[in-house]
Amino acid sequence: MPIREQEHGALIDHALATHTLSRLRSVETEQIGFRKGLVKLGRICGYEIIDGAMDTEYVEIETPLTDTMGQQVGGLDDVVIINVLRAATPFVEGLLKAFPSARQGVISAGRNEGAGMTEDGTFPIDVDYVKLPDISPEDTVIVADPMLATGSTATTVLSRVAEDAPDEAEVMLLAAVSAPEGVCRVEDEFPDVSVLTVAVDDHLDEDGYIVPGLGDAGDRAFGTA
Repeated sequence: MPIREQEHGALIDHALATHTLSRLRSVETEQIGFRKGLVKLGRICGYEIIDGAMDTEYVEIETPLTDTMGQQVGGLDDVVIINVLRAATPFVEGLLKAFPSARQGVISAGRNEGAGMTEDGTFPIDVDYVKLPDISPEDTVIVADPMLATGSTATTVLSRVAEDAPDEAEVMLLAAVSAPEGVCRVEDEFPDVSVLTVAVDDHLDEDGYIVPGLGDAGDRAFGTA
């Protein structure tokens, strides 16, 4: 199955996705290769969401020879992709290859590293900018962020999305790599949100980074330290 349900979260279970993620994990993958890898992984994940989470419907088709029945994916024009700046930008670029007509929103949100991790293993989150399109009850909303670590950024972003999204809209959180702590936190605070990821890693270290992880996705994609 393209999307495999687990006790916590669901895995994008595709050989090319795991292959691409392995390339992203490697310390030998430099900036350009890392950024292109995130684009590729986003495209694969988009196709897997279409295959595993969206409905198909039968339609009548007139071919050059006769009338026949075919199938098409429903809801492709009812997709909203939320880009969690900045690390998700190349990831979203790949998603848009699968959902070219998607409406896009951006939320600039990130850890306040200076404040440090709190005793409960979370971080305060700074939100600098929010711009979301109108979200309808028929929409599938994909919140994209390559890393789901403590869940601090994810839950902050999902709270902001929930202010605009009708209850009927389907909301997904898509990550390349997740920590068990982050997946559980999102599921606890947002039980109606589907958490999709290519891998659930072992744990978080004392600084709140995913282990084995792939490092800081934003720094590696944009060449900053």
